[in-house]
Parts: sequence; C-alpha cells; structure tokens
Amino acid sequence: MDESQLTTVSFDSNAAIAFVAYLLLIIGIGIYASRFSSKGISEYFIGGRKMNRFVVALSAVVSGRSAWLLLGVTGMAYSQGPSAIWAVLGYIVVEIFLFLYYGRRLRNFTGKRNCITVPDFFAERFSDDDGKLRITIVFIILIFMIGYISSQFVAGGKAFASGFRMETSSGILMTAAIVLVYTIVGGYLAVSLTDMFQAIFMLLALVILPIVAILNVGGLMEILQTLGTMDSMYIDPFAISVGAAIGFLGIGLGSPGNPHILARYMSIDDPRQFTYAAVVGTTWNVLMAWGAVFVGLAGRVYFPDVSMLPGSDTENLFPMLAQLHLHPILFGVVLASIFAAIMSTADSQLLVAASSVVRDLYEKVLKKGEEVSQKKLVLYSRIVVFAIVTLALLFGFYAEDLVFWLVLFAWAGLGAAIGPTSILALYWKGTTRAGIFAGLFTGTFVTIAWYLTPILKESMYELIPGFIAAGLATWLVSLFTKPAPDTKQAFDDMFDE
Repeated sequence: MDESQLTTVSFDSNAAIAFVAYLLLIIGIGIYASRFSSKGISEYFIGGRKMNRFVVALSAVVSGRSAWLLLGVTGMAYSQGPSAIWAVLGYIVVEIFLFLYYGRRLRNFTGKRNCITVPDFFAERFSDDDGKLRITIVFIILIFMIGYISSQFVAGGKAFASGFRMETSSGILMTAAIVLVYTIVGGYLAVSLTDMFQAIFMLLALVILPIVAILNVGGLMEILQTLGTMDSMYIDPFAISVGAAIGFLGIGLGSPGNPHILARYMSIDDPRQFTYAAVVGTTWNVLMAWGAVFVGLAGRVYFPDVSMLPGSDTENLFPMLAQLHLHPILFGVVLASIFAAIMSTADSQLLVAASSVVRDLYEKVLKKGEEVSQKKLVLYSRIVVFAIVTLALLFGFYAEDLVFWLVLFAWAGLGAAIGPTSILALYWKGTTRAGIFAGLFTGTFVTIAWYLTPILKESMYELIPGFIAAGLATWLVSLFTKPAPDTKQAFDDMFDE
C-alpha cells in the first residue's frame, strides 16, 4: 500500500451500517429500561440495587476505562513498547481488591442505610446532620466531573470527524445527543446494560485486531524480531525507569475514588456475588489490556514512522490498523468500540453528577425533612441530566483548553480526595468526620498543586502524593478528634448479617 494512503481513515457504507446498528442498539436499550428507571430515584441512579453480577462486573470495568485504553494505551505501546503494560497493571490489581473486599463492605452499608450516592455513604457513616460534609463532596465531584464529561464529548466529536468526515463541532453535538437520549430515558439500568454490550465490543476489537495484524505479518516471532531490530525497548517490558513505573502503577489508585465506578458496587443485587464479579471483571481487564499493548506493538511494525499516522498522532493508530486489516463491517465494530469506550464513561459520570445535584443537594439539603415524591425526583433528575449535558457542551465548544486541563487531573483529583477517605471510612472504626474533611481538602489541594508545579509533575504522577497526603491527613486528624456517637453501629453495618 502506498504510504500516502496510510495517512487518513476512510469509512465506507458497510462500516457505516455496522456503526449505525450499534447506535440503534444502545438507544433501544434506553427505551427498554425507561419504565423501570421511572419508578424512583433509587432505580434511576443505581438500578434499585437489583443489578446482575455479570452486568456489574463489565460495567465497573468499562466505565473506568474510557477511550484512554483504546487510543491512549495503544499509542503508548506504539511509542515505548511493552513497558506500557505498567500503565494498566496498577488498576487491574486495585480493582481486584475493590471487587473482593471494598465493594462488599460498601454494598452492605449502603444497602442497610439506603444510600444511593457516594455523598450519601459519607453522610450516613459520619452523622452529617448539618449537610456540610455532603455539600463538600458534591462540590468536589461536580468540579471534576463537568470537565471529564465534556472531554468525552470532545473525544467523540473528533472520532466522528475522523470516521464520517464531518465537522468536529457536529460530532460533539452528535455524541452528546446519543449519550443524552439513552441516559435521560433509561437511567442507570440503560447505562449498565449498554456498558455490558460496549464491553463486549471493546473486547472483540482488542482481541481480534491484534491477532489478525500479527498473523498477517508472519506471526508473533516475526513481530518481535522486527521490533528488536528497530530498538530493544520495543521488546523489553522493563525498559522504563523506576519512577515512571511507580507513576504508571499509581494510576490504579484513582479507582476507589471515582464515584461512577463505586456506584457499580452499590448496585449489585447480592453482595455475596462479588467473587464472581471479580473473576469476570479481572478477566476482561487483562484481555483488554494485553490487546491494547499488542495493537501498539503490531502498529509499530506496520507504521514504523509516526508520520504515517493521521496528524502524526499515535492515538490514531487503533482505527488505522483496523482499517488496514479488517473487513469494513468489522472496522465499523472497531469504530463502535471507540465510541463505546467514550460513552461508557460519559454516561456513568453524567448520572453521578446528576445524582449529586438531585439526591444530595435538593432532596437531602434543600428539602431535608420534607417528603418529595419519587416521580418528581426522577423528573428533576432527567432535567438535571439535560442541564449538565448542556453545560458540558459549552465547556467543549468554548473552553477546550480548560477541558483538557481539567481531565488531566480529574481522575487523580477524585482518586486522591475520595479514595483514601473512603477506604479508611470502610476499614478503620476510628475515622472521624473531621478527619474526612481534612483528607478531602488535602487530597484535592495536593493533587492540583503538584500538577501545576512543573518540577514536581515531572517527578511523579500527582495522584500518588495526593493519595498519600490525603490518607495521612485523615488518619492524623482522626487521632485527635472525637468520632460521632453512632460510629460503632455505622461501622458494624459494613459487615454481613
């Protein structure tokens, strides 16, 4: 194939048919789930705590990955070889812990105390009668989530522009409209079911593509020999500094602090099923991670120079390699998998942001002590979803630089603030409300300050010092403050009866 033909991604009618079929599927799921999700706010935001273990496993996995896995990790492996595996190893290990231990305690407590959101959990655990702790957590969630959601819309817009030859702005609107339709109509059930199908799309794309690409070049040994002649780092998973490896592993620390992942653990129908969910979720995580790395390695053989990729951008490797090796219908599935990764994160974050406004601010603070009908709460939730989408679109159109600045530390900010505080709340009876405040503020401040200080940012990923500082602050302040009177009972509610 002529090199000039390798610098653009084309899209034919067969690929378009496969892609449109995917879109119809997820919109259909939203319509299917609408009746269930309209019953009440618990159904709308966490599926009434009736979600199947398989659905929870896949939804928890893909909602935390976004397009970073398909585009970012593949590009990373293309640039620096198999050492990119360190970037996924951290979250795989952490999420095993979340499935097997953390998730079960969180589900037990939230089920017994009727908690629907992460701020709900903290408020019940620490007797937040004045609502200040709840409001603080909501503020932190909204600050990071709006930019995060907006970045997913922008990523979808760019993918539409590449695949359909449309303007990026039109693609952003299209992405937002699709996510809005099935989220506003179907709520958490629709989001989780679409996550399940999207996980299947992502796995198929990340398993089939590298296998086909490797076989077409003569097999794995041929790939490795060719990479070895280019540079030894392309075949050495340890061709990375200790600091960089620690930074990559530290990515996993964000998982216990991102509410759109924690909502999955809260929604499972039976907390005793987390072992099964751990096996399924971990298998999916491992297969997708290795698939992404092998896409990058194979891509380096097919496109030895980055200038052969559209815009000389390594994040365009995945669709380019798919176009080169797959039938147009399968190529359409690959493009669908990219949108699946984007949408599985955007819809989950959208529900978390909306639940923070409706459940935590409106129902629990503004209308505290008053009876608000479930139908009204669901209606307000849908209105807030629409409002957040509108706000995220404004960010995407008019503050793109700010959006990507926010998303660079959104995962780290949420992980550092909510991660260590939630772990201590679940595992240490001595944790106090004052300690949680200290951890929340410390984690947020250290993450942002570290990111904005070049010499610090270059030395280590900001999530790691932010996480450690927040954990220490929570522990130290808790040692010198008095716990709430019902702390023992709240702690005991985390265990099986």
